[in-house]
Amino acid sequence: MKKSILFSMLLFAFSIAANAQRFALIDMEYILKNIPAYERANEQLNQISKKWQSEVETLTNEAQKLYKNYQSEAVFLSEEQKTKKENEIVEKEKAAGELKRKYFGPEGELFKKRESLIKPIQDEIYNAVKTIAETKGYSAIIDRASASSIIFASPQIDISNDVLTKLGYSN
Repeated sequence: MKKSILFSMLLFAFSIAANAQRFALIDMEYILKNIPAYERANEQLNQISKKWQSEVETLTNEAQKLYKNYQSEAVFLSEEQKTKKENEIVEKEKAAGELKRKYFGPEGELFKKRESLIKPIQDEIYNAVKTIAETKGYSAIIDRASASSIIFASPQIDISNDVLTKLGYSN
């Protein structure tokens, strides 16, 4: 009997605590789409990426051209000349790979550029969300864009427009 009463009291206490917590949702994609600085940064990243990709493709094409020339001339070349041409081709391919890694690798130039352009915007959003959470007493704010397990959420708990307003971009 005492165990069931204790269990009931614990269950009651947990239910009160659970009801006291407040949750909200944001849609990060929606927020970012409505921030002009983010759109400009993305456009700048796309332009830089295209430029760098063009440089990498140029080196790759040069290596392919060297290889095709080598194939057509191989019959007329001495062993020494063949080795020299093969080394030249390998060096060109290696240079293309290194350039690609330099620009697009995990710690490459594109990553660093994205970090320098996008991170300040993300930090600003985070600070706005944090301020709203503290002022309105939210226990948790979940990003609906990245939370694929959310099947349905009431639009009443979506505070994306509040975040935009806090950032100075009213809708």
